[in-house]
Amino acid sequence: MSASESVPVSPERVGVWLIGARGSVATTVVAGCAALTAGLHPPTGMVIETAAFAGSGLPPLSSLVFGGHDTLDCALPKRAEALAAGGVLPPGLPTAVAAELAAADREIRPGGPLPGDTRTEGELITAFTEDITDFVRRHGLARAVVVNLASTEPHATGRSLPPSSLYAAAALRAGCPYVNFTPSTGLHHPALATAAASSGLPYAGRDGKTGQTLLRSVLGPMFTQRALAVRAWSGTNLLGGGDGAALADPAAAAAKNAGKERVLADTLGTTPEGEVHIDDVPALGDWKTAWDHIAFDGFLGTRMILQTTWQGCDSALAAPLVLDLARLVARAQEAGLSGPLGELGFYFKDPVGDGPSSLAEQYAALTGFAGRLAGGREGEAAGGRGGQGTGGRKTAVRRRSAPAAGRSGPAGPSGRRGEPR
Repeated sequence: MSASESVPVSPERVGVWLIGARGSVATTVVAGCAALTAGLHPPTGMVIETAAFAGSGLPPLSSLVFGGHDTLDCALPKRAEALAAGGVLPPGLPTAVAAELAAADREIRPGGPLPGDTRTEGELITAFTEDITDFVRRHGLARAVVVNLASTEPHATGRSLPPSSLYAAAALRAGCPYVNFTPSTGLHHPALATAAASSGLPYAGRDGKTGQTLLRSVLGPMFTQRALAVRAWSGTNLLGGGDGAALADPAAAAAKNAGKERVLADTLGTTPEGEVHIDDVPALGDWKTAWDHIAFDGFLGTRMILQTTWQGCDSALAAPLVLDLARLVARAQEAGLSGPLGELGFYFKDPVGDGPSSLAEQYAALTGFAGRLAGGREGEAAGGRGGQGTGGRKTAVRRRSAPAAGRSGPAGPSGRRGEPR
């Protein structure tokens, strides 16, 4: 099929456009989806494959079509072989799903801006938008969700849009819901506030909660509920791969740590002493180790210590969450929801919208959201009034007519030069 050809729109096909499409997480997402669809592995780690989400009308894994942007030039089959060699993917899986990896790789377009790129921000947004809308048209997709999986960038300062915000603006313009699985700026840039609010699109983020912060969102409420006073909470992360290299930049590490610290402040009601340190250890590859040292006071001021160690593979922890989120947000658009999906805070360190910080309360909000999708009661939580979330806080989710994927949306910023990565 030529680039100009398209197929009839199918209500069964949903696009997942990945930013950072040749990275470890994205490769694991594509390979994992293919493996589950073929029945080669069970859906371990996929929350929405559990009984609580049955009947929610979520698109099946077999309906997902992958594409994306990346600045790297390493084909997905080759990337998958490297991940299998490192123990991230099961032995033999890259060969078993080689056709699906190759098909997704053919849909990856050059990202940017790269050093020396002379295009303005507006020109870059237009180019990215055209890539997405072309993908939607050629595959006859009912809709597509854009998910940011690119390396962490420092928090934006000034008026220039960082790469994550250029891609977010393109998603809005293409009429696609947006998920920010990174701590990067994305839709949080002030220049995109009006476009996001007027787009009629749902969006979620930011910064996927996969390891150390997941544990903190469980332990923090435990100390509060047991009336134990936390005096200090310090942590260290050792990680390699692309994340380790990216987070070696102190500004990028600060962006990452902001979400970790916010979870403690929200669940404890105060900010304890201590910091999180991130160390790049290239030899670890896609594996990471996280230590936490928690000093707390018990009855009569007795001083005690809790220490935890988390060792895991970030790609294997993140990939099932990405598949969950893509399907949940696609269903939210189909159901006519728009605005920040605060009820998906279960998946994020720094969630958009309003909602609880405790993992248990976040899970209750998530299952309630699934119930509304199943029962067609979205308007009870929306309708411009704001839904009532767990713990009495409101979620800023609205019900509006869902724009068709690929339709031209808000124009977004233009005319300024993009910052090189």
